Amino acid sequence: MFHPKIVTRDEWLAARTEFLVKEKEFTRQRYALAEARRELPMVKVDKEYIFDGPNGRAALGDLFDGRRQLIVYHFMFHPDWNAGCKHCSCVMDNLAGGLVHLTARDTSFVAVSRAPLAKLESFKKRMGWEFPWVSSYGSDFNQDYHVTLDPDQGHSYYNYRTVGIRGEMPGLSVFFNDDGQILHSYSTYFVGLDIFLPMYHLLDVTPLGRQEDDTNSMTAGDSSWIRFHDEYNAETAPTKS
Repeated sequence: MFHPKIVTRDEWLAARTEFLVKEKEFTRQRYALAEARRELPMVKVDKEYIFDGPNGRAALGDLFDGRRQLIVYHFMFHPDWNAGCKHCSCVMDNLAGGLVHLTARDTSFVAVSRAPLAKLESFKKRMGWEFPWVSSYGSDFNQDYHVTLDPDQGHSYYNYRTVGIRGEMPGLSVFFNDDGQILHSYSTYFVGLDIFLPMYHLLDVTPLGRQEDDTNSMTAGDSSWIRFHDEYNAETAPTKS
């Protein structure tokens, strides 16, 4: 059981000031990492991908919606499922409210899943989301970007290593439109998605933290507490004053 260490205000201030040095160093390292990420080389997307969206069929280039940058969230939703992945749903709950600001920085966002569009639209309505979401059903997009794995078909490469698993996996990919030439600049998977979850970063500043195991990631370890946001019961709901 967690037992807080209780000290005087002056002792707390001394400890907090000392810890601030570590926080500032982490911030400098994070900025340096972001700069190094931007300097990664890019690869031309030679293959044509067609998606099914609310406005009809669309190519990858159409998803940019006239902007230079495109962020794709690979949302786990198998064609046979009737609902999307609860963890991916939690990711989008975390991201959805801030996506409107991306357009001011020449950046578009879209979620992509293999499930047919009708299932995506139905689940999207249930969740109350408004972000763009298209279906890659019938294309090789998910396989080529290593979020639908099938070892029998040679698609068992995930998170930059060979794995012995199959099925749908989460990820995020970034594309750049260089005067009509579409380039793939970045992809991250699994624990790499943690940085996009402000929910966890809020918990990180609390005494109890994430209250999971040492892996500290929604996509690994004990994350069984995650629910669709319309399924949290009275036991987990906030207490009303």
